[in-house]
Amino acid sequence: MSIPDIASTRPTLAAWLAEYAAIEADYLASLRATGIDFAPRDDAEKRAALKDRLAHKGARFRNGDASISAGPLSSACKACATDEGSRTFYLSLACNRNCYFCFNANQEGYEKDRHLKETWRDELDAFLEGPVPVTHVALTGGEPLLHANEAVAFLQCAHASAPAAHLRLYTDGDFLTDELLGRLRDAGLSELRLSVKPDEEGAHTEALRRMKLAKRYIPHIMVEMPVIPGTVDEMKQLLRAMDELGVFGINLLEFGYPRGPWQPFAERGFRIANPPFAVPYNYSYAGGLPVAGSELACLQLVEFALDEGLSLGVHYCSLENKNRTQIIQQDSAVALDDDLWEFDQSDFFWKTAKVFDDDVPRVEELLATAGAPWARDAEEASIQFHPRYLPLLAISPVVPMLSINVIELYEGAPAVRELKLVPVAPAALLESYPIFTMGA
Repeated sequence: MSIPDIASTRPTLAAWLAEYAAIEADYLASLRATGIDFAPRDDAEKRAALKDRLAHKGARFRNGDASISAGPLSSACKACATDEGSRTFYLSLACNRNCYFCFNANQEGYEKDRHLKETWRDELDAFLEGPVPVTHVALTGGEPLLHANEAVAFLQCAHASAPAAHLRLYTDGDFLTDELLGRLRDAGLSELRLSVKPDEEGAHTEALRRMKLAKRYIPHIMVEMPVIPGTVDEMKQLLRAMDELGVFGINLLEFGYPRGPWQPFAERGFRIANPPFAVPYNYSYAGGLPVAGSELACLQLVEFALDEGLSLGVHYCSLENKNRTQIIQQDSAVALDDDLWEFDQSDFFWKTAKVFDDDVPRVEELLATAGAPWARDAEEASIQFHPRYLPLLAISPVVPMLSINVIELYEGAPAVRELKLVPVAPAALLESYPIFTMGA
């Protein structure tokens, strides 16, 4: 049954679906007004089919399908979403490169932080001496090796205070030498993540040379780079060559538009994914908006790694995955009533099930028979209940909706904000929520 058919006999639900559709339309219109172009909504089925194939082939799915990997995965990537015991620092946002897709200019305090931070040691010490055991520490930029002595000192300080912590460093590799790599190794560096500029001639060859050099000193060498639509064949060659070198892994980043000048993207024929995100929201991650076609290319490369049997770890890290840290920080700030609410451990949104209008009395009867709690909305014809009880509705002619929510502060107090209503297909009820059974 289509959304219009669902809503035609449920006026309250229809009003909510229309409101959320209008919010999304306004959001897209405001973005179009800045001059950017959106792709047609035509590849969702391709991406869904590819994800199904990846699941059957053994790929690992994390964070609500926003992180998909094959082969070894850095422990830092596992710790990234929750940010508990893990922190990324920078000495400055200065860089020797000027990539058109860089999002550093979106960082708060960008102009000031293009200079070396005088407070970097205080910030690091505050984290190291905090109440949470330190598991991962990262140094990024800009280009951190513009300040090589300070970068080494940073790692030495982190290693001395948290000798068991995993230390990683992000670099474009332009300043790597035997001497500097030896100093980074002696300072306790566990993992070096090398960026590869996808549109530079000879970049892959030079990156492989640097990987080979760095492997002599640092335990784990990785590449972290955006995947440009249309570069799948070149990327496959890079993955094969990295695998032959025995490199630990690669993070395939969804290519993002950082909301700066659109012209470099337009000149290359890029458009923004439509819709940009599954759940529209004011995400704070500076990476911007996903470029259409990049996710599909990333998924194809994960499948290639599985089909080829590569030992190399291949991890697709989407822009949605970057947003997960923000959502978990907001939504873990309070605990909602677990009789009615589910904190989704995959995408970190608070979720509840709802029915509307004439479906309400039918569902109340089903819930009452099962001894399941629910809550009526005092202002409209709807009720909410925990998603674990959705299987009770599998053979009932009702239309359950999954409500997706975040916690926000209003006048200093936390409040629940609903972002989206998603119909739950009858066939998905037992598949998605098999835990609850009658009498359990």
